[in-house]
Amino acid sequence: MTHSPDPVTGPEPSRGMDFGLFYFASDSAEITGPRYRLLLEGARFADAHGLAAVWTPERHFHPFGGLYPNPAVTGAAVAAVTERVAIRAGSVVAPLHHPLRIAEEWAVVDNLSSGRVGVSFASGWHAADFALCPQAYADRRKLLTERVRQVRELWRGESLTLPDGTGTERKVSVHPRPVQPELPTWITSAGGVETFRAAGAMGAGILTHLLGQDLDDLAHKIGAYRAAGGRHVALMVHTYLDDDEERVRELVREPLLRYLRGSLGLLLGSGLDGRRRIDPAKLHSSDLEFLVQRSFDRYVDDCGLLGSPATAARGIERLRRIGVDEIACLIDFGLPAGTVLKGLERIADLNAREQAHG
Repeated sequence: MTHSPDPVTGPEPSRGMDFGLFYFASDSAEITGPRYRLLLEGARFADAHGLAAVWTPERHFHPFGGLYPNPAVTGAAVAAVTERVAIRAGSVVAPLHHPLRIAEEWAVVDNLSSGRVGVSFASGWHAADFALCPQAYADRRKLLTERVRQVRELWRGESLTLPDGTGTERKVSVHPRPVQPELPTWITSAGGVETFRAAGAMGAGILTHLLGQDLDDLAHKIGAYRAAGGRHVALMVHTYLDDDEERVRELVREPLLRYLRGSLGLLLGSGLDGRRRIDPAKLHSSDLEFLVQRSFDRYVDDCGLLGSPATAARGIERLRRIGVDEIACLIDFGLPAGTVLKGLERIADLNAREQAHG
């Protein structure tokens, strides 16, 4: 039961779990061959097998995630090779961009896709990204709320009054007009409960992950989100499935450890959600490896869909019970593209079973 979220009220919760594909890319410098093969072939697969969405992020100035500096560009590429699957930004870092630019770019993708786009907006979390707009960093959370409101209004056909190059005040609006009358909207949260509440209050979906929060934490935050009026939770989860549980663990071990080293290095140095900023280079290598190994064990044993379909089914049931509506399967964490693409069949099987009982 693929959701077509209303951006104001959100979709009705369903009993069947939806599945999408989420891309972030571990280290773009390590990829051999066509760098966007996995994105485009995975998108075609998702389209043909009834998956809910394809999500691409916005990342800047770092090989970790560096394949994706602009989700509107990758979204346009996905639109060109698909017919049905939803095309979503996971996420647009709203304070980095003028709202007119965000609305214009995504209106183009909405037209290319015949009305299949959705955008998750983020405040931004890494100071280096704000080299694009350094003055926005301090007020990025306030700017997020303002940008979401402005982009939604522009999407509906409203205008902004702004000075042009000569200082003359002009009313400007978005062209081309988007296909969808309202923009399906999510807010990306790294775990702060106030962001969950704010997303619920503005009638947006929530996009979140399990870096730095466990399932009990997430259940509490989803409860707060629902209480504020929120109706759609998408959870990014590392995913690779195979019938042999031990084979999966050994296959994903080195790629996922490398991925976690990269992501923890960025998170520790970001000062995310007011946490103390830590320079990873100043940590003893054994301390960093302890954190990485602990994260690996948690992902494989508790959080990720990394194992057999039977194990995944139990994990899906846990996520359903705490209120998750869609699993955004993060598939590009370092495994070879051919291996990942073969593993998509098992995601499709899970999706088919969920929709049959939804």
